[in-house]
Amino acid sequence: MNWTKDRSIVLSQICVALFAALLLAVDVGCWWIAAWFVRWKFSAWQSGILLMVTVYAGSVFAWICLWQLWRLLGAIRSGVVFAPENVRRMRAISWCCVWAAAICVLSAGYYLPFVFVAAAAGFMALVVRIVKNAFEQAIAMKDELDLTV
Repeated sequence: MNWTKDRSIVLSQICVALFAALLLAVDVGCWWIAAWFVRWKFSAWQSGILLMVTVYAGSVFAWICLWQLWRLLGAIRSGVVFAPENVRRMRAISWCCVWAAAICVLSAGYYLPFVFVAAAAGFMALVVRIVKNAFEQAIAMKDELDLTV
């Protein structure tokens, strides 16, 4: 199999679609997941409500992130890479990760392992922010080169 840029982008789009399907399943089944988790881990009824609030609050940012990823991959597939709209998309993705981290930090108040999810989301926000900054610099350099030619 000859692995090409287009196939890599299609694979990434498939992964985004799979994550969207999983997120939809979690959103639809959140009540049952929370009920199972509370029976397994907690005895307090309120923990189930808190877990559902955490899942649904995080889901908002996950949907935004997946949509921005889909649009970013579509732009890259069509040959639009170093463009201001891609920088805006990466900024939105980064902020989604920041908000997910914040939700998880707050949720660690009732379930401590959310600290690890918060750390992972915060780290992803940092990575995306650094790539976004590199894209901004590349756009500035591209614009400068376009003016000198």
